[in-house]
Amino acid sequence: MNLSVLETLVRVAWLAGAATFVIGLMRMNSPATARNGNLLSAGGMVLAVAATAVFLAFEPRDTELNVTGWFIVIAGIALGGGLGLYMARTVKMTAMPQLVSLFNAVGGGAAALIAIDDYLRLTAAPSLQINVATVLDILIGSITFTGSLIASGKLMGLRITPSRPVTIPGGQLVTAALALIVVAGAIYLWIPNLSIPVMLLILAAALVFGVTMTLPIGGADMPVVISLLNSFTGTAVAMAGFVLDNPVLIIAGALVGASGAILTKLMADAMNRSVLNIMIGGFGGGEGTVGAAGGPGGSVRELGVDDAAIQLAYASSVIVVPGYGLAVAQAQHAVRELAELLETRGVDVKYAIHPVAGRMPGHMNVLLAEANVPYPQLKEMEEINPEFDRTDVALVVGANDVTNPAARRPGSPVSGMPILDVDHAKSIIVIKRSMGRGYAGIDNELYVNPKTGMLFADAKAGLSDLVSAVKAL
Repeated sequence: MNLSVLETLVRVAWLAGAATFVIGLMRMNSPATARNGNLLSAGGMVLAVAATAVFLAFEPRDTELNVTGWFIVIAGIALGGGLGLYMARTVKMTAMPQLVSLFNAVGGGAAALIAIDDYLRLTAAPSLQINVATVLDILIGSITFTGSLIASGKLMGLRITPSRPVTIPGGQLVTAALALIVVAGAIYLWIPNLSIPVMLLILAAALVFGVTMTLPIGGADMPVVISLLNSFTGTAVAMAGFVLDNPVLIIAGALVGASGAILTKLMADAMNRSVLNIMIGGFGGGEGTVGAAGGPGGSVRELGVDDAAIQLAYASSVIVVPGYGLAVAQAQHAVRELAELLETRGVDVKYAIHPVAGRMPGHMNVLLAEANVPYPQLKEMEEINPEFDRTDVALVVGANDVTNPAARRPGSPVSGMPILDVDHAKSIIVIKRSMGRGYAGIDNELYVNPKTGMLFADAKAGLSDLVSAVKAL
């Protein structure tokens, strides 16, 4: 086949793949179409990779892959694809945020390696366009790599990366020094100069910066951090596209970078804080952190399963508020079963989804969709909050910080964060294993509200007991 014809066909395939990325991303805007959107985007990537493989097989250039090169490429695809498939199919829903962070790290690291390899092959300073893209790729990809690893470790609760904020001695000075090194090194390379030691210095500074940026951030801010690092990954991939002159990487990376940045802004707005404020120092204290809300005192009223079942069965409307505790207990199927049982009794059931509930953006939506909860029942915070005033029972399952009324008054670590107005419901049932604090490290004032009854149980076991009790009525 004529090379010009082959190249044209390959570029058309790349364009088609890029179009599927755009359409797939649009379909991910709704839980009802998100799964198909994800599959469509994956299909576009398969098309782009296949077209690239065909082009590499027939292009008559010195860079044409030999047998060894093809073996490495195929082995890499098989190993990486197989490992990714295994991890995605076996990961528990509670560990999905950690997996997303690890994938962010892999994406950022791979993008940085592309630029590093390209730079090491240079014999003279490249054009300013390539030079800028190369340095930014190394910088952003390296920050994403180490930052995502730290974020994943925080979500796992590893001893070396605890979920609480970790203050680094002289952290601000260290960060300022790293930024100065990166800026000075980048300017030196852009003049232009070709210097591998300076490039490696920028690489080292960026890797350390990813650690110093993420360690001081608390666990409650992890959804925002994951979204931000996802945006970094996309930006790094786009820069890699400029380095390789590959339009598919540029388009795909730009889409991921832009969508991640928009989502980060939305998540930060949902917490009524700026992204800069979150990065400088999050309010999340980590699970088990000692703290106090400093609000009104009161006693906790414990509720039995039968009493809770009567309240739910004879209510006109129930709003379920899912949180990380539901995910930990793998109770999404149990809560769906309870909701369906209540609906057969004529109860109107809805789900209140806080933007930062769980440990990653959309965590609750993904969890409940996996249990086949009807999409129309999933209500975002702005839509569901006005309905609490006319709701008979609010059933809180594992949600803590996002329901804490302490956020409405100054002086609390969560002050100003928009919350679900659970305390406005006529009656409140909270399923919780203990009185332990959430990631913000403070007591939840909702638990001492006279309208609140605490059902102390594992979420899955508690919901299963409620199902049995409602059936017995």
